[in-house]
Amino acid sequence: MRRGLLGVTLAAGLGSVALAQGSAAYPTRPVTMVVGFAPGGPADVIARLIAPGLGADLGQSVVVENASGAGGSIGQARVAAARPDGTTILFGSLAQATIPTLLRNLSFDPLALESIGMVNEVPMAIIGRRDLPAANLAELVALVRRDGTRMNLGNAGIGSTSHLCSLLLNASIGTPVTLVPYRGNALVMNDLMGGTLDLGCDQTTNNATQIRAGSIRAFAISTPARAAALPDVPTTAEAGLPEMRMSGWNMLFAPAGTPGPVVERLNRALLAALREENVGRRMADLGSQPASGERTTPAGGQAFWRAEIARWKPLLEAAAPAN
Repeated sequence: MRRGLLGVTLAAGLGSVALAQGSAAYPTRPVTMVVGFAPGGPADVIARLIAPGLGADLGQSVVVENASGAGGSIGQARVAAARPDGTTILFGSLAQATIPTLLRNLSFDPLALESIGMVNEVPMAIIGRRDLPAANLAELVALVRRDGTRMNLGNAGIGSTSHLCSLLLNASIGTPVTLVPYRGNALVMNDLMGGTLDLGCDQTTNNATQIRAGSIRAFAISTPARAAALPDVPTTAEAGLPEMRMSGWNMLFAPAGTPGPVVERLNRALLAALREENVGRRMADLGSQPASGERTTPAGGQAFWRAEIARWKPLLEAAAPAN
């Protein structure tokens, strides 16, 4: 019996040594960063912005792969099923805080992720087609209260950041607009610019350029301060809708069970990428900003993510019957 126990102990010890050695050698091959939304959307834009810096620090290429659909859950399922060795990671968003409440009977545990650290935070802009008969947010609110159900509000799919922003906008105005889910933010933008969609509520990473060009109209920014990239667009508080406040965010996640040293190594690479001057400059141009503080750590990011799940759950549950 003692020999058997000794054998088990020795095997466990050898397994721990192998794991430690494997973690120390990480990474030995390219890393796939999965984005749960279509190419050209705000998550995709930021993912591709930081990928070169991540790869340079890791000494391996970081390949961005889009697995879009079902409000980001297809991409999350892909990562949840991946080997937890740091070679497949998720470029997550606020969708990862909505999936546990919105979606049922999933093939994976939506909480089985480990935060690597927050990437960025970004304001949400209330936007519309340029010929919409409303010159400011007050006029838009009046228009919605009069013709709400005849108006269409596009989003990137149920559970996406833009979907959540749409729910919050409906709740803040007090009159529902017809929500139209798309397969990605780029498709929403195409229809807004084409005039076949009335409204959107989206991250400035996806619309700042079009707003500045006059291709679409911006009514307000949903953060306490104006966005540096859009200084002429008022905040929702300035424009008379103070209850409409939220920020989008992106975070890197690893599959549950990824060794701590691997998560820490990925975190160091993330912080190195965020310090790059071109990354900060490009984020500022898009109206976003690199994350900072405790949320950029694995533990801080994990705590923030769980708090976001709890924060948005009541709104999602209240809206579920109508959406």
